[in-house]
Amino acid sequence: CNAHPVQSEIPHGTGGGPDIFTHLRADKDEVRLTIFYHGRGLAPLGLDATLGYEGQNERPSPMSELDEPIGPQLYLITPPEIDLNVYPDILAKCLDATDIGCVRMTLASQDEDIISRAGDALRETCHARDVALVITDHIMMVERLGLDGIHFSDGSRNVRKARTDLGEEAIVGAFCGATRHDAMTAAENGADYAAVGPIGASPLGDGSQAEFETFEWWSEMIEVPIVAEGHLDVALSRKFAPVTDFFGIGSEIWGSDDPVTTLQSFELAML
Repeated sequence: CNAHPVQSEIPHGTGGGPDIFTHLRADKDEVRLTIFYHGRGLAPLGLDATLGYEGQNERPSPMSELDEPIGPQLYLITPPEIDLNVYPDILAKCLDATDIGCVRMTLASQDEDIISRAGDALRETCHARDVALVITDHIMMVERLGLDGIHFSDGSRNVRKARTDLGEEAIVGAFCGATRHDAMTAAENGADYAAVGPIGASPLGDGSQAEFETFEWWSEMIEVPIVAEGHLDVALSRKFAPVTDFFGIGSEIWGSDDPVTTLQSFELAML
């Protein structure tokens, strides 16, 4: 799983990492879809897919059915606080040991200097391995730090503006809660993916969980990739693997004694 694509052959976002969510050619009403599958280069889907709802024709996005279906990919989410003397090496080991599609830098700090230093360090680690790096919410930092895109933690409301501001090549995604309504809005507004969750149970928040049927319906009806995240375990990963495109993994591994081994257990469950 350590094979990486040649950088010149893959589409890029704002920074130097590959845009693993979309690479496509669009007609007015139909699209022929191509996705970048990490380690396989550009793989044509081999079919024309008619989009399922109004407004998506301007900027369609995959995924669709494959002649030879591939499993979901891992989407790694950083801890809210990181030690720059230690964490970049841990992240590097995770990226070297598993097939990571994208890394999301999600820091609790609101200090510009802390975020900037973290962004510089993680960008170097990710881009050296041809892995895209996005940042949560701080859209002004994307171009400044040479990152590949933005992830919104508050749903779809800023997606359309971010697409305009960052351009077509940037990755734009959003966490859309446990139901499909906001996820569909994000997709319609030009998101490259919609993250839905939590998948597992938690005593925090309002106790809502994303249902398996939501992902099942999405996988059959919507072309835009969906990310399953939130309180995952190996059993849930195995269950949801047939109906999701990505698993967002973060706190599930960082609290363990061996994040690499724990991450590999999730990867095996997806097969």
